[in-house]
Amino acid sequence: MVHVLGSRVLIRPTDPERSRAFYGEQLGLAVYREFGTGPERGTVYFLGGGFLELSGRSDTPPSPAVRLWLQVEDVTAAHEELREKGVAITRPPVREAWGLVEMWIADPDGTPIVLVEVPADHPLRYRPGI
Repeated sequence: MVHVLGSRVLIRPTDPERSRAFYGEQLGLAVYREFGTGPERGTVYFLGGGFLELSGRSDTPPSPAVRLWLQVEDVTAAHEELREKGVAITRPPVREAWGLVEMWIADPDGTPIVLVEVPADHPLRYRPGI
């Protein structure tokens, strides 16, 4: 078995500066570390229990099969904040059949991002007998 010590999602944006502005300024992700110099330098952001690294550059946008799933405390508050910052909302918050509240946005290259709120009564929060 592979013993994983750490992990991060790597994104090679088509326009690194635009993507850094989106993730750092519009989404407000905190920077874990930066490395290298110039427009293709690396920036690693905190993602709760993981990390998101923007580094290098790609000539093509990412596959639509790749999505980011980010759990937030209050998706309605996130919706208002992101709308005020000019982030295009692909789909406003909706309580799904499986009980989670989801809102969809996309990064500048079109990578779908799902912002998720786990309601207090959802099984992911409630564990009988614990």
